[in-house]
Amino acid sequence: MSKIIFKAGEATIFSEGKDVTAAMPEILIGAVDGPVGQAFANMMAQSKGHSAMFAVRDINQLVRPATMMVPKVTLKDSINIELFGGVVQAATADAILDCVIEGIIPKDQVNDLAIISLVWIDPGCGPLAKEGKLDKADMYKNNYEATKLAIKRALNDEPSIDELIANRHKIKHCMWEESWGDI
Repeated sequence: MSKIIFKAGEATIFSEGKDVTAAMPEILIGAVDGPVGQAFANMMAQSKGHSAMFAVRDINQLVRPATMMVPKVTLKDSINIELFGGVVQAATADAILDCVIEGIIPKDQVNDLAIISLVWIDPGCGPLAKEGKLDKADMYKNNYEATKLAIKRALNDEPSIDELIANRHKIKHCMWEESWGDI
């Protein structure tokens, strides 16, 4: 495989009836000596409420390619911070390592690539976790599957421009029914 400079992918996975455990990672993957590597290095500085952290499988187990996770929403309490640095971090790290094992990410390039993963933590997770009612296993599963899918899509340039054009008037944005209007 040729050098990976800048690839972007996303995926959404959710379990019916458990919307708060939905996963929606947005992935950038590219060479450490390219624009993704530069953005990765710049993210080492923390910004209030959007603290970045490496994806690690456990203590002293940083995954390769090195991956920086950043929450899409401000994490305002310790419960959501623990979900970010626990369940979501574990799922992200495991998915990345399995992408290498399965050949989705070329093993011979893992030290030459960097990944930035924007991750979603639904604000509704905190209250459920506090009550002991959050399905953390489901949250892990969704984040794991969505991360793998987002990486696969990024590296395969999916969806293709032809698919996007073909679906322009067939698919509406799920959060805005009027997304087509009379256009």
